[in-house]
Amino acid sequence: MPSALPLTGPKTRPTSSARDQRRMAVPVVALGVVLAGPAAAQETKGAPLKLELNRLEPAGDACRTYLMVDNSRGTALKSLKVDLFAFDTEGVAQKRLAVELGPIPDRKTVVRLFDFPGIACPKIGRVLLNDVLACEGAQASRESCLERIEPESKAAAAFAR
Repeated sequence: MPSALPLTGPKTRPTSSARDQRRMAVPVVALGVVLAGPAAAQETKGAPLKLELNRLEPAGDACRTYLMVDNSRGTALKSLKVDLFAFDTEGVAQKRLAVELGPIPDRKTVVRLFDFPGIACPKIGRVLLNDVLACEGAQASRESCLERIEPESKAAAAFAR
């Protein structure tokens, strides 16, 4: 009967050059993790999604709102539904509105119009992005979308989150 051969070869000690290569690999890998950190964090957080309150104009007894959505550095969103509050010039909440801003194409800027009913534009002192109600797209969630949003205003009213 033939004798069984060992599955592993004879044990040898690594040469000093092999040990040196392994020692050098650890700092190089660590340096790669440190350098990739900000890029990886940006990738996880996602590209900024700028919402700009661009214009307010009278539309009967409502205030027509032009909201620019700048997704020029991000991936497409099937849905972006936001919860907005209009505050008067005294800082008192006047109207609450849920607005669907999607779909928002990949690397595109779009303008969405909606009305705050029953409030005159000069009475609006501030619009608050209260929350993101829905956000659907590539690896998007309500929380990640809210984190990505950077509000700005070119209108007479301020816009904040």
